[in-house]
Amino acid sequence: MGRLANMAGRKQFDVDEALRGAMHVFWRWGYSEASIDRLTEGTGLGRSSLYGTFGDKSTLFRKSLERYAETYHPLYDQALSGPHSSPSAVVAAYLRVTLNRIADPTVPDGCLLTVSATQFPALDAEGQAMVRAMIDGLRAMLEQALRAAGADEHEAAELALCTLATNKSLAVLSRAGFSNEDLETVAAAAARVPGDR
Repeated sequence: MGRLANMAGRKQFDVDEALRGAMHVFWRWGYSEASIDRLTEGTGLGRSSLYGTFGDKSTLFRKSLERYAETYHPLYDQALSGPHSSPSAVVAAYLRVTLNRIADPTVPDGCLLTVSATQFPALDAEGQAMVRAMIDGLRAMLEQALRAAGADEHEAAELALCTLATNKSLAVLSRAGFSNEDLETVAAAAARVPGDR
């Protein structure tokens, strides 16, 4: 996105950078605790500019969630594109993306999608539908990759759900201060799929 400027000569700002700041506020605090004061501080915008550019808090949240998905979901897609030698390799590749994001010191701990799911009742119907659709999309992506790696339909469905649950638990544990080594242990155990050759 480009830069906006007020004709009266007010300070320019980068809409994309402001949206990234909002995304980090929702990611760190969750929807409920992402106050307008925190959002103005995180974006560097005044209230009028924030509302004028992004609309209300619910709309800004959905735009932030879209930005999050545009940033991270292609990494999962790339990791799952294979070819993978086994279902275990699919699980390991998927969770590696999660571990890499968690280890990134430039972003908040955890996962915006996970913290949003934990605050599901606080979201409006559109926000709830968006969170669920994104989780379902990741699940479908996993199932497809697991089938391509040799899992039958039932096994792929089970493993996709368990991998997704592990992914979400890694995000929660990281927010609780568990070490990267602990998270690596969880991911490695999850990737030991019984019956893999």
